[in-house]
Parts: sequence; C-alpha cells; structure tokens
Amino acid sequence: MRIFSTAGCLALINWVAVIGLGLASHGAGVVIDALAGAPISGAVQSAPPSVFDPAGATIHIEDVDRFYKVYDAAGGHPTADQLQHDYLDPGSEGLHQFAKMRKISGAAIAETLAKRPEIYSGAKRCMDVLPAVRQRVEVALHTLGRLYPEAQFLPVTIAVGRGKPVAVGSPVSGVQIGLEALCATDWLNPNVEDRFVHVIAHEYAHVQQVQALVDDEHPTVLEMSLIEGAAEFTAELISGNVSNSRLGESTAGREKEIETAFIADEDKTDISAWLYNSTPEQPRDLGYWVGYRIVKSYYQHANDKRRALREILQMTDPKAFLAKSGWYPGIQIE
Repeated sequence: MRIFSTAGCLALINWVAVIGLGLASHGAGVVIDALAGAPISGAVQSAPPSVFDPAGATIHIEDVDRFYKVYDAAGGHPTADQLQHDYLDPGSEGLHQFAKMRKISGAAIAETLAKRPEIYSGAKRCMDVLPAVRQRVEVALHTLGRLYPEAQFLPVTIAVGRGKPVAVGSPVSGVQIGLEALCATDWLNPNVEDRFVHVIAHEYAHVQQVQALVDDEHPTVLEMSLIEGAAEFTAELISGNVSNSRLGESTAGREKEIETAFIADEDKTDISAWLYNSTPEQPRDLGYWVGYRIVKSYYQHANDKRRALREILQMTDPKAFLAKSGWYPGIQIE
C-alpha cells in the first residue's frame, strides 16, 4: 500500500484516513514451512531453491515491548520526555527510520495519546498475536523468495507511533508498521492476526517495486492503482489474502459499473476519489481493488507465471502493462 508509504506504500495512511495500500522477528533467524493460505489459481508450480535471506528479513517487535513498559510504568500517561528518552531514543534502527519519515517524536505520541488514549490501550490486544504473525510472515517471505528469486529482503519493524501511518514499505528502508494504527483498522480485516500478516505482505511487495515509479510525486490514478494493486496481488500470492479483504465484498455485483468509472479517471493526477480515502466509517480505496483485478488478469493471462510476477513487481510503464493485461471493465477474475 502507498497506503502506507513515502516510497510506496499498503499504506493505510492512518487509522482514520487510511490506506493509501505497496511487511520482522526479535532479530532472530527464521525457519520456514509451507505457504500459509490458499494458493492463487495458476500460481507457479515449480521454483528454484529459495534465496530467502533470514539475516536481512528479520522481524523486529522489541520496540512494542519497550513502549508498553514505559506506558505501564507511567500508568498509561507517559510524558513526552519519557516517550522520547525511554522509548524512541533506545529504539531499533527501523523505529528511528519510521520516526524520521513520519515525524514521530515523544511530543507527537504524547499529543495523540492525550487525544485518543483508546488506540494505545486497545492496541495491547494486538501484542498477543505478534509471535504468530512473525511466524506466518516468515513463511510468506520464504514463498516470495521461491517465486521471485530477485527479491530483496529488508527488515520489518513493528513499533508504536503517533496514530498514523498504519504502515510504510520502501525499497530503501524495508517495512515499518504502527501497531496502534493497524490495530485500530479493524475494517481491513476483522481477524487481528490475519490483518497484520496480509498488510505486512502487501508492504513487502512495495519493497520489491521500482523506486522511481513508487516515488513519483504526481502519479495518475492508473499508476497508483497498479502500484497498490500489485502489492495486493503479491500479498495474496504469498500470504493467502489481500490486505483489505472487505473490498471484494463491497464491490460484488458492481464490477462493471466501478471499472467503467475507473477508465474515465485513469489518467487524472487527482487520485483522491480512488485511493487513500478510506475512513473507519466508510472504507473506500477502490483503486486498490481495481488495480488488483488488472494485475491478477495480467497474471492469469500469462503462460509463464514466474516471468509474469517479475513483470508485475518490476513494472515501469503502467499504460503498457494495462494494455497487456487482458483486463476490461467487469471481467471475470478467478
């Protein structure tokens, strides 16, 4: 998700105005099993040995533990100074990058905590799923390495921020997840563990994408939708589902209507009608869904699935990609 990012993210831009849609361990190595979730029809059946690098793909959750030690010691009301010096300053490199990119400071967290204390108290429930999330993400990343040998594996950091963004995925800095923000976006997926796994997988796809494309300061509706759609498709392929599982439900039976409107807007640089416009009360972000359907059509029409996945993740020309996809408004996607 740009939903999530400066460099291109799932990301769910924040817990109120979320997704903009583009994925860590306690620093420990990882042991992988089989792909979690149902495979996509037509997925690669054979693959070369994985190039998964557990050293590069560590999933860090220690920042969350440190935050809640500070939080609990202060009775749920830590000061800006305590948050800065006891939580942020000794934090991981991923947290420091997250703070720099998204203006997260002790003062900013304290301000959000005063305005919306419930997102920090409520996020404690999401701590319980992190060990299982880490195991499932490790499986997904192993699958990514098997299907896409060119993949780069950068760290994932789950930390606590200032209520936004939900997540950031970048080919430069890896993935950062705001625990409190993602925990609050239950409209993405009601199952907390699934929500974290699929959002991280989405963001990890942004790590693989061409930086010049995801950093375009004036993307068109088509361009941004394909960036996010490619991340959604990749998340489904490696983790078993897309990051926003409810879009499929809300669009059922309206595919042709929605996608005909999309064609009329695809060259616009005002993306606000299609992307990063969800709220908890009214999830939207239909560009994610249309982009996903275009990308999935491209993949299903391809004879060489490995090459198709490489072309999806290395896409640089959205118009050419659309022309080759075989997609049209209302197309039936398996």
